[in-house]
Parts: sequence; C-alpha cells; structure tokens
Amino acid sequence: MEKVSVDDAFDSFSEQWSPRVLAEANAQHVKAARLEGAFVWHAHEDADELFYVLDGRLDIEVRDDDPVELAAGELVVVPAGVEHRPVARDGEAKVLLVEPAGTLNTGDADDEERTVENPERL
Repeated sequence: MEKVSVDDAFDSFSEQWSPRVLAEANAQHVKAARLEGAFVWHAHEDADELFYVLDGRLDIEVRDDDPVELAAGELVVVPAGVEHRPVARDGEAKVLLVEPAGTLNTGDADDEERTVENPERL
C-alpha cells in the first residue's frame, strides 16, 4: 500500500488538461487534473468517467441537455457513450477523475494536441 497526498500531487505540476495518475484500483485510474476553460467535445464509448471537483467550478456540458454544474465537493459520472465537454468556469478547477486504465482523455475526438496517451504517474 502506498499513501498519496492529493495536495502534493497538485503541487507537483501546473499543466492544464494533462491528467496525472495518482493510483490504480481494479483496473481503474485515479487521476489528478488541472482544468481551465473548455475542453473538446468527446465520448468514451466503453467507459464511464467520474469527475470529482476538489477546487473551483466545473460544468459538464452534454449534447442536447442542460450542463451539470459542479462545485467543490461535488461529483458526477458521465456514462459510457455520452458525448460531453468539461468546462472550467471562473478560472482553474482541480479535479479528480476515475476511469478505466488506458482511457484517452480526449476519447473519440481527433485532437492530437490535447490527447495524452500515457499520462504521467505521480
């Protein structure tokens, strides 16, 4: 067993939209991410994705539906196959993500600039 300090993890990087792996459990990655502004529209065909906001505000926009507005201490699970776009409001949001290991942050979107194929482990 290895203890992880989430605060230390966030202190170790400043890049936005580039998640870092904090832990793995049952083939699921727990990732830390700094988010600001809007990400790309995408879906994960075979994977649910959990967003847990630690600091800041995050909207999860969904096609043809109202966005889910999250504040610190709130979470939502985006079901597999649902097209969505995270949007950090009012500056940076610090977020924990839980998703199957190997899940691309950009899902099915064709965005080479933002795709992180092998996220760094902290």
